[in-house]
Amino acid sequence: MLYFVDAAHFVFSPFLGILWGFERLFAKAPSGRQRLNVLAALNAITHELVTLTNLTYINAEFAKLPEGTVCELLCCLAATHLNMPITVVLDNAPYQRC
Repeated sequence: MLYFVDAAHFVFSPFLGILWGFERLFAKAPSGRQRLNVLAALNAITHELVTLTNLTYINAEFAKLPEGTVCELLCCLAATHLNMPITVVLDNAPYQRC
């Protein structure tokens, strides 16, 4: 099985598509820099998508095992494909290195 793995980080903040308009509009948003982190693996053949989400951060540490770690995603993939070789293609993101 061949999987492509990557993460996306969505910011909890409104972004206006049009900067200038006829009426000024204020949209409420949470303060700070809160994000929704999505770590996903896409099967290259069946297009099956395995996702893990969290509100904290994504890292590669196996000892703490917070939700959404790369090691947790690899364990989920290994559990679904027992006795089958799995190839995972990762990008060069710093959260994937220990």
